[in-house]
Amino acid sequence: MLLPPDFYNRPTLTVARELLGCRLVRILDGERLSGIITETEAYIGESDLGCHAKAGKTKRTQFMYGPPGRAYVYFTYGMHWLLNAVTEAEGFPAAVLIRALEVETGLSVVRSRRGNVSARNLTDGPAKLTRAFGINSQHNNIDLTSTESGLWIEPGIEIPDSSVTNSPRVGLYSVPEPWKSMPWRFKVR
Repeated sequence: MLLPPDFYNRPTLTVARELLGCRLVRILDGERLSGIITETEAYIGESDLGCHAKAGKTKRTQFMYGPPGRAYVYFTYGMHWLLNAVTEAEGFPAAVLIRALEVETGLSVVRSRRGNVSARNLTDGPAKLTRAFGINSQHNNIDLTSTESGLWIEPGIEIPDSSVTNSPRVGLYSVPEPWKSMPWRFKVR
């Protein structure tokens, strides 16, 4: 069972919290890689100065305005791909960055793609998990609510609120307040 489009067609903060515990699945060279999502961040609309959509609809951000449940994958720092799930109604630019996960299946493939790093550091950052799972520009705008692309999100395990922390988003060094300090990062303790 996959998360349906209606799951994503809700307030972004709700989706960001409820993605914790869900399972990201990637079929890579015929092998199933999967992991439980343990950290997310919300980016909500053109007024959010931490969000790419602050610049409006551009070639880069156009897929953030798309239907809920699509992937928004972008390149950053000239070397990293990052995976987001588009949220809310089509036409409103919002997405949830998948920041970290705990690998469940395909560990040998993940290790081969990440090199000699500790198990704890295999997928504990958004660029680490995209490298480990082979996610790149080819996945931009794919439907995360279908298995056709080989990348989707499905239900996983329930994470109680007592096991979740909220904090400001990471890496927004030049973003002004109040956006820099919005507690829109959700993480499993």
